[in-house]
Amino acid sequence: MSDEIKHECGLAFIRLRKPFSYYQQQYGSVLYGLNKLYLLMEKQHNRGQDGAGIATVKLNVEPGYPFLHRIRSSANQPIAELFSQIGKEIEEIEKYQPDIKNHPGLMKGHVNHLGELLLGHLRYGTQGKNNAEFCHPFIKRDTIPARNLALAGNFNLVNTEELFGLINLEPGVFQKQSDLAAMMEVLHHFLVKADEAFPGELDIAKVLKKAVPLFDGGFNFCGLTGNGKAFVMRDAHGIRPSYYFVNNDVIVAASERAAIRTAFNVGENEVKELMPGCALLVDEHGNYTIEQIVEPKERKACSFERIYFSRGSDEKIYKERKALGRFLSEPVLKAVDYDLKNTIFSFIPNTAETAFYGLLKGADDYLKKIKIERILSWGPNFDEEKLSEMISRKIRFEKIAIKDVKLRTFITEDSSRNEMVQHVYDITYGTVRKDIDTLVVIDDSIVRGTTLRESIIRMLARLEPKRIIVVSSAPQIRYPDCYGIDMSKMGDFIAFKAAIDLLYERKQETVLEELLQQCKELQRNNKLHTENVVRQVYKQFTFEEISAKIAQLITPKEISIPVDVIYQTIETLHLACPTNTGDWYFTGNYPTPGGNRVCNKAFMNYMEGKNVRGY
Repeated sequence: MSDEIKHECGLAFIRLRKPFSYYQQQYGSVLYGLNKLYLLMEKQHNRGQDGAGIATVKLNVEPGYPFLHRIRSSANQPIAELFSQIGKEIEEIEKYQPDIKNHPGLMKGHVNHLGELLLGHLRYGTQGKNNAEFCHPFIKRDTIPARNLALAGNFNLVNTEELFGLINLEPGVFQKQSDLAAMMEVLHHFLVKADEAFPGELDIAKVLKKAVPLFDGGFNFCGLTGNGKAFVMRDAHGIRPSYYFVNNDVIVAASERAAIRTAFNVGENEVKELMPGCALLVDEHGNYTIEQIVEPKERKACSFERIYFSRGSDEKIYKERKALGRFLSEPVLKAVDYDLKNTIFSFIPNTAETAFYGLLKGADDYLKKIKIERILSWGPNFDEEKLSEMISRKIRFEKIAIKDVKLRTFITEDSSRNEMVQHVYDITYGTVRKDIDTLVVIDDSIVRGTTLRESIIRMLARLEPKRIIVVSSAPQIRYPDCYGIDMSKMGDFIAFKAAIDLLYERKQETVLEELLQQCKELQRNNKLHTENVVRQVYKQFTFEEISAKIAQLITPKEISIPVDVIYQTIETLHLACPTNTGDWYFTGNYPTPGGNRVCNKAFMNYMEGKNVRGY
């Protein structure tokens, strides 16, 4: 994604099912659990680079000794920072007890984060500030072990104010900025009630069945209690991803299947998907069950996971991203009038590389078909030179653009900063024939179009191609998200800007005021969640009209080279990613009522000139 957006979070959970001495004997290290947690977090570092946190629970701790520990960091490399601190703690102990690693019981007693239950989290700062206090896990402490709770998750909630009201809690300044704080308070409220009713017999499933129906959003969250119970919970629509793996030694959960496979060296089918509305429940003895907490609803798993967010090393995701590129080959071929001899293919940024392979495959399949048809049409009338020339024809592709080391400018003037932004990407000179070659570059998605306009198009134009075609493996992003991705302002979307421009060009701008009044009327009647009014903005135009306007908007005024934009369609998106049909960014078809409210609110903010979030 050439436009940087904050997105997602990563979750990692491990429950050790054997004594620490077992891991010492079987795997050669009492630190087996911590080492695996580190791997799980590192293999998901793509999901969060603003901060990280770890919480651990020790079992069977004598009264008076701490059993719940937490450490968090918002350093530049937060995962490394966390485990470095733990490593330094162990090194300090070894100064006085050099052979302590040979004594698992002593290690557990002396190393704070050596617990049987481990919870790791990676954060992108979608809400709140980017400091350690906002990093998950959050914790609630109590003198009664069962009422201690550590909680972390991958989600956004759109009804945090209502949640505080439901438990009659007046949130503080910090709590207002964090939806995890709202979730924590609600869960802890029901946790305490359950423990009061049946002391020592805490039923986590009952707690979740009371709390989860109150949450409006997409979520995958994990909690640890002080008495050794744990849970992983996924939303009813399956919006956010969740996977788990169990064997005799461990119970593991994470946001990505590939991370579990790599960390534990297991097969595709050994890692299971936690189904929508279900919870993975682990008791204090290390037994587990999968329980349906809320009724599953229509599956709306996030399609952006497959297009961009999840690691492409996952077997299924790799194939789906190639399919996304493959489906774009036909419209690209039409756009270049099937002139492959004078067309060069490339990709920007590196995360678009897999879709690029699919695009090449589609073009190559077409070229092979043409070769066969031409050769057959010759009959016996050909010579070796002619045949050799036909067979040697290939799809032309180059490494056109390279993302340079992140440029940090000390310059404050806007004009100078814009000049620096242009050089985020560098180009490979001598790859394009001036005024002859058409340059086709594929991107994962186009959100704001800022990087394309201010950097990429300007840099590509220096090669002086005949034409530039930007291809997006995602459809047009038209609507805000409120389920874990930081896209909440209508004015940020290049597709929305294109629609607005078209309305003004065609003297239809009164539509905007009419829709604003419609939103206000819905708000007065407490019905802002009942329909997505913003859809009507786009209904005035065809898909192609908006794409053409976007192409104009991303082309700097001084660039005379024609620029076109080709987007994935909704239909081919669903063909490529059949199990992840959550497409509200593109269609406005939100899985929960809160999505409609956020979208309409974002539109109202835009119309009223408020540069604030829609939720």
